[in-house]
Amino acid sequence: MTLATLPTTRDEAWRYASSKGLAALTPEALDNWKEIELAAGETRRHALVLGDQHAGVHRVRLTLGEGARAELFAVLTGGEYTRLEVEVRLARGAHFELGGVTLGGSESTREIVTRLDHAEPEATSNQVVRSVHWGKGTGNFLGTIEVARDAQKTDAAQSFKGLLLEKGASVNAVPQLEIFADDVKCAHGATVGQLDETARYYMAARGIPPELSRRLLVQAFLGDAFVALDDESESERLLELALAKLDSRP
Repeated sequence: MTLATLPTTRDEAWRYASSKGLAALTPEALDNWKEIELAAGETRRHALVLGDQHAGVHRVRLTLGEGARAELFAVLTGGEYTRLEVEVRLARGAHFELGGVTLGGSESTREIVTRLDHAEPEATSNQVVRSVHWGKGTGNFLGTIEVARDAQKTDAAQSFKGLLLEKGASVNAVPQLEIFADDVKCAHGATVGQLDETARYYMAARGIPPELSRRLLVQAFLGDAFVALDDESESERLLELALAKLDSRP
């Protein structure tokens, strides 16, 4: 097997990556894919937390059989370069659900990169990513949806929103659609902004301290990523893990 060569920020899929983080990679790390195959009709859900102990590149390749359903919910708060890369191939009638959060400060880069191959008809996918950063932190989302010529009745959606808590932080989004079928529903949206000052003023007028109001607003913002997670306790756990990073902010 020929090992992969190290990427640079000139590569489209790594354009916003950390140069320092890329320099620390090894070719072996890029060949380390976790391969998961779901049989026809199978359903699987996984919650992934990539914190300070799990920096680096994490690559997952999913193959979904006919009518299979895969749900992935991820929180990236690592203090170094942390990248989650997911490739998915969907057979007829399969569904892929992604709820992702990148959050943190310092000079770290956290990114989620997805490539969905809608290879057969009637498959659906939904991706919701929320990014909150401060200091000189960077949050990235690069999402590609490919719809094959015969994949009619595809329904695919992406939603990305970024929240900057301080000047100096940055958030980048690169949504891409490559559609070769003509009977499809495909949509994507990307926005970046700051905390709602009107909401903060409203809370302050009712005696809510600034730190608490900020936490509540960020919690509501991040909660969108876990709307599709029908396990309330697991949703709350992921939210609290993300908010713990916010609470530890200097």
